[in-house]
Amino acid sequence: MESNGGEDEESAAVLRTVGKVVKMWRERKALTQAELGAAIGYSEEQVSSVERGRRAPKPQFLEAADRVLDAGGMIAGLKKDVEEARYPKKVRDLAKLEGEAVELCAYANSVVHGLLQTPEYARALYAVRRPPYDEEELEQLVAARMARQEIFDRRPAPVFSFVQEEVTLRRPIGGRMVMRKQLEHLLEYGQRRNVEIQVMPTNRDDHAGLAGSLQLLRLKEGDTVGHNEVQLTNRLISHPREIQILEIRYGIIRAQALTPRESLAFVEKVLGET
Repeated sequence: MESNGGEDEESAAVLRTVGKVVKMWRERKALTQAELGAAIGYSEEQVSSVERGRRAPKPQFLEAADRVLDAGGMIAGLKKDVEEARYPKKVRDLAKLEGEAVELCAYANSVVHGLLQTPEYARALYAVRRPPYDEEELEQLVAARMARQEIFDRRPAPVFSFVQEEVTLRRPIGGRMVMRKQLEHLLEYGQRRNVEIQVMPTNRDDHAGLAGSLQLLRLKEGDTVGHNEVQLTNRLISHPREIQILEIRYGIIRAQALTPRESLAFVEKVLGET
């Protein structure tokens, strides 16, 4: 069970709704909280906390409650809502925008972009954060990052353009085997028809991306928003003038980087050296 201590109001509202649904079905079966808990392997206090929206139930809780209460999928069907409610708000907001994007362009200068990360790489990346995350927070963040990658399977498929700084391919996050798997993952995704991955070599003396990483999302309605995350700042950008600057910079970054074909060959070379 996960504590809902510091969650935002939107997340808390989801958990309260889930709790009400569980309580409604329990009362329809004329069971006490203790009886339901005994039937599904949880304590009375845990059932009470879920029903009050104080705790986010794990998938096993919802599946067992659905089965015992003969809810016909009405409780188990809430698993995705609960899963998303456990993610930090900034992650949910970004994932929502990414879900509306028809084109996503990103330059990453310190680590492999989140949408391209393997679970092992993401876990290793979060594990070296200071001050450290506890194990529960770490697992939530990794799950949230992997959930964002569902955008690749959306239909119609968005168009993706990534430019990775060379150092992101060589910094051994998680050790040799984790990094080898990450490089193989980049090669696999770089073969997709709607994904272009480019590498910015370290030896470039003219570089438009020295101000830091950036991301641009072109939405279905035609608007473009930017996203930037550095240290303790996580910012969405919508001002037309700022978007124009980011678009200019990203266009130059792409032109200065290796072509997609050259980049995949470069990744293969680094993989061979790793």
